[in-house]
Amino acid sequence: MPVQDLNNVARLLVPPSKGVLASDESLGTIQKRFDSISIENNEGNRRSYRELLFSTPGLEEYISGVILFDETIKDKDSNGKAFAQILSEKGIIPGIKVDKGKIDLPNFPGEVVTEGLDGLKDRLKEYSSLGAKFTKWRAEINIGEKIPTLNCISANSEALARFAALSQDANLVPMVEPEVMMKGAHDIDRSREVTASALQNLFLKLKEHSVDFSKILLKVNMVLPGEDCPNKVTPETIAIETVELFKKFVPKEVPGIVFLSGGQNPVEATENLNAINQIKDTPWPFSFSFGRALQDEALKVWAGNIANKEAAQKALLKRAKLVSLARQGFYRKEMENE
Repeated sequence: MPVQDLNNVARLLVPPSKGVLASDESLGTIQKRFDSISIENNEGNRRSYRELLFSTPGLEEYISGVILFDETIKDKDSNGKAFAQILSEKGIIPGIKVDKGKIDLPNFPGEVVTEGLDGLKDRLKEYSSLGAKFTKWRAEINIGEKIPTLNCISANSEALARFAALSQDANLVPMVEPEVMMKGAHDIDRSREVTASALQNLFLKLKEHSVDFSKILLKVNMVLPGEDCPNKVTPETIAIETVELFKKFVPKEVPGIVFLSGGQNPVEATENLNAINQIKDTPWPFSFSFGRALQDEALKVWAGNIANKEAAQKALLKRAKLVSLARQGFYRKEMENE
C-alpha cells in the first residue's frame, strides 16, 4: 500500500456510522474479563470468544476496524482461517496493539510508563505481513494527589511519538492513545486540566518526531469526573467540556478522534458519545474505539457456553447498532429497551 494511502485508511476507520472494536486485551486483561464470568483463561476459550465476536453476522454494518492482540492476529478460527482474514473479508480493517503494557515509572510513585519500543520496527513488519493496516499504543495517565507529574506525561508522550513515527515509517496508521484514567474522586475540572496537559505535550512530541498529523488517529478519553467523584455531570456537560478542549489542543489535520470507553458502562459510554456528536461544525469526526462498552453484554450472555453463541452475537450487534447511532447523534436512551 503506497504511503499516500495512510490518510485514506485513517478516514476509512472513522466513517459517519461506524467505529472501532477494541479487542486487544492482553493476557492479564482477558483474565479479568473471564474471571467475571467464571471461566478459565486458556487459549481455547480465548479463541472461541474472539471467533464469536469476529464472526457476528452484520458486524461490518457498524464496525470499521478491530484492534487485535499479538496472539489474536496470529490465530485462526475453528475452520483454520486467520482472524485478520475473516475481518478483511467482511470489509473490516484489522489493526494491532503493539505496546507491551505499563511498568512503574522509577522514582515517581503511582505513575507508569508504557514499554515496547525495543524491537518494534521488526514487529511492525511482521504485523503488516499478517494483514494489519493500523497500530495502537496506549499510555496511562493516573490522577491523584500530586500526580500526574510533567515527567510522567512527557515520558509517555515521547513513547507515543516514537511509536507513531515508526508506524508511519512502516506504512501503518498509528492510533495514539493517551488515556487519562477515571479512577479516583477528582472532578471534571481536574480531568480537563490533566487531559489538556496530556494532549498539549503529546502533539509537541509528535511534531518533534516529524509525525504527519494527517496520517494518525487520536484515541482518547472523554473529559469526565472520576468514578468516585460525588459531583455527577450530564452528558451535555461532558460533551461541551470535551469538544471545547479538543479545539484548543488537537490539530485540525487529524483525520478523526475515537473515544475509549474507559470505566464507563455501555449505556454511559453510548449516551456521552451521542451528546458529543450532537455538537455540530467540529473539525474532526468523533467516533469510538470501545472495548468493554461494546463487549460486556455479549460476554455475559456467552458465559463460556457454545450454546449461547448466537444470543451473545445478537447482544454484541445490538450494542454496536446503538453505538453507531450515537456516533451519528441519533441515539435515544429508550432504544435500550426496544
